[in-house]
Amino acid sequence: MSEIVFFHAKKAYDSKKTVIEDLNLVIPDGSFTVLVGPSGCGKSTTLRMIAGLESLSDGELVMDGRRMNEVASEDRDIAMVFQNFALYPTMTVRENIEFGLVNKKVPREERRKLIADVVETVRLADYLDKNPGELSGGQRQRVALARAMVKKPKVFLMDEPLSNLDARLRNEMRTELIELHKRLQTTFVYVTHDQTEAMSMATDIVLMSDGVIRQKDAPIKIYNDPNNIFAAQFIGTPAMNMFDLGKCSQQNSVPEQAKYIGFRPSRVHFAEDAAGSMDKIDFQGKILTHEFFGSEIIYRLQTDCGILSFKTFHKDELPLDMEVQVYVERRDCYFFDEKQNRVRCS
Repeated sequence: MSEIVFFHAKKAYDSKKTVIEDLNLVIPDGSFTVLVGPSGCGKSTTLRMIAGLESLSDGELVMDGRRMNEVASEDRDIAMVFQNFALYPTMTVRENIEFGLVNKKVPREERRKLIADVVETVRLADYLDKNPGELSGGQRQRVALARAMVKKPKVFLMDEPLSNLDARLRNEMRTELIELHKRLQTTFVYVTHDQTEAMSMATDIVLMSDGVIRQKDAPIKIYNDPNNIFAAQFIGTPAMNMFDLGKCSQQNSVPEQAKYIGFRPSRVHFAEDAAGSMDKIDFQGKILTHEFFGSEIIYRLQTDCGILSFKTFHKDELPLDMEVQVYVERRDCYFFDEKQNRVRCS
């Protein structure tokens, strides 16, 4: 069991800088939990408190039912993978992987067996005698993963481990990490500012800003059922369209407390495709930009309410400055109050 629980955790560096104010969080055993949010939101600090690299200023951290506040990092049965790989350049791949085992005085034969198992899992068997400088970025990242895996920890902690890789390698490594988690069936806690990484890999997303959890849910739940404007606009590409109802002419049949209306760009349709739909909200405007992504094109439209994003799929590209009429079904709209919290429609 590797459940991780924060009870009213606080992290402050001095009286003027509190990063985490009152964190209550349960990270389920065996989950792939991703802490995501903008820079400075507290996600890396939360990870470092789990690792024991940062102490709690107040509150409690419990792992496996055991209070960890006073437990040293090396005694927490965790392994951490860093953004910069942190490999020793003068050591071979084999030596990098077994370095921690040597320090723990694990017998040579046991080390050999552990390394043989782990390099097969991460496909490094042919590279054991090479130095890190001879490897690609993806291979070096797998060495860092192997070094963590060989310890057989209860929890893997990963702090933006893919941010130094190019786009193609990031895509490949995301798939490899998903498969690795499935094979190991242990707890992964992963930090990123990239919502694509969070959505594609996580079983659970913890969305943070300003040291506060804005929403904790499965990826599809946060996308389809955001609790607030921050969650609605942080998750999803392009971001959810969001307008102040006071600046829009169409305010019929909206909840009484609603101040803002939001909807996904993928839910916007051309007026000529309405097919008799009556319960809809119409917009008209001029195309400002278009971005071509193969099977889809993303447009930005200047309307009276503000700039509206929408997508087309498998359609010809429309010219800039073209006037178009679009609509969104009311059932595809989200409403939020003046505090930017979700207003549920009855």
